[in-house]
Amino acid sequence: MSLTPQDIASMLDHSTLQPFLTPEDIRKGAEVALKYHTASMCARPCDVPIMAELLKGSGVKVCTVIGFPHGAHETAIKVEEARLALEEGCEELDMVINIGKMIAGDEAYVKNEIAEIVKLAHASGAIVKVIIETCYLTDEQKKRACILSEEAGSDFVKTSTGYGSKGCTIEDLKLMRAAVSPAVRVKGSGGIRDLDTVLRARAAGASRCGVSATEKIMAEAIARYEAGELKEIAE
Repeated sequence: MSLTPQDIASMLDHSTLQPFLTPEDIRKGAEVALKYHTASMCARPCDVPIMAELLKGSGVKVCTVIGFPHGAHETAIKVEEARLALEEGCEELDMVINIGKMIAGDEAYVKNEIAEIVKLAHASGAIVKVIIETCYLTDEQKKRACILSEEAGSDFVKTSTGYGSKGCTIEDLKLMRAAVSPAVRVKGSGGIRDLDTVLRARAAGASRCGVSATEKIMAEAIARYEAGELKEIAE
């Protein structure tokens, strides 16, 4: 089936999460998100106020990360981080689970933490994407993390922060898609740097991709569309 460049842009969370970015970098990132009308722009919590102002009224969602990148903040800190982000205009929260608790089998802790943030976000009309950081988990732990996320009310499950030992894989996307119901969407993130990878992620069941290479991906999508070659692929 043929696609348009906007079909691709609507899958992208344009990410500006590197620790060295300046306010000017965030402004430039917003220009990219607005140029292509990506699904969202995802920036660090300290950048939410400027990002919310730059994206106001555009339809590009304001997104930030919670407990990023290690997931090891105490639950109370994650909840307060989420609360402040929502107050400052955030519409989407990408939270990192407590990876060590998940590996240790403390599923109640992981589920309750997700549920607290989901409850807060949903009360503000925001959505939550749960980052399970697949590179550190066994396949069974990945499945369980996805199931716990759905039970806690999460809107998305997400592969990676991009700061772990490995990023998104197509195999993990398929596993995660199979682990949750159609009510929960899947996001790939970490190492997605070209259009073909986005298309493969889409074929594997991903609805969103977190990317910093937005301009490269969109240039490829536009060129392929103009050549009549922008199409779904079979996975």
